Amino acid sequence: METRNSVRPHGPVVIDIENITKDYVMGEEVVRALRGVTLQIRRNEYIAIMGPSGSGKSTLMNMLGCLDTPTSGRYEFSGKNVAEMDDDELAAVRNREIGFVFQTFNLLPRSTSLRNVELPLIYAGVDPERREARATQVLADVGLGDRIHHKPNELSGGQRQRVAIARALVNGPSIILADEPTGNLDSKTGDEIMELLENLYQSGNTIILVTHERDIAAHARRTVHLRDGLIEMDHVGFIPELDLPVAG
Repeated sequence: METRNSVRPHGPVVIDIENITKDYVMGEEVVRALRGVTLQIRRNEYIAIMGPSGSGKSTLMNMLGCLDTPTSGRYEFSGKNVAEMDDDELAAVRNREIGFVFQTFNLLPRSTSLRNVELPLIYAGVDPERREARATQVLADVGLGDRIHHKPNELSGGQRQRVAIARALVNGPSIILADEPTGNLDSKTGDEIMELLENLYQSGNTIILVTHERDIAAHARRTVHLRDGLIEMDHVGFIPELDLPVAG
């Protein structure tokens, strides 16, 4: 029987970045957000990316999610060089391979839970009957089967985040990229969301969690700590400096 801290067997490398840099031009100044990051993530990993404000973790998240391009370095996703992908291929990766969960939920305020969850299926060209059935099922899977016709302002913060997670899951992605998923939630609701992510991990999803909170990072089985655009620490298990528990 698997426990909360059990580690699932890892699959092949799905994300492979080497010496990634990212520069931003701000007026006459060039800010280097990433200074040469090398990282591999395998399928079925549960990894937390941590770091203080300005460490580069949000920039790294955007790179991993193919939302931004590096200034230099190499990024291979499932063995294919991301720099060689055209716009359609990048869109397919973002829509089908990676499910995004954001701190601010990013829901359409005038649309129902069902409509919000259907959006990725609309972009994927799924016919209306199939996408409604799929969205309804995923909402039920995250415990919102009785809230499919509610709009965001009719839901609690935790319910809105569950809608966002259902939207991330609706295309069946193997990777969930969660950016501060409990940042706008109280601790009890945050625990419920983390339990949901744990269940997804135990079901075989790769979870990449971006957070600055140690208790949230403690749910992961591996922690990457950034500082000043560089990986300061990449560790599985107990990290005394970060006060994190043993994984596995």
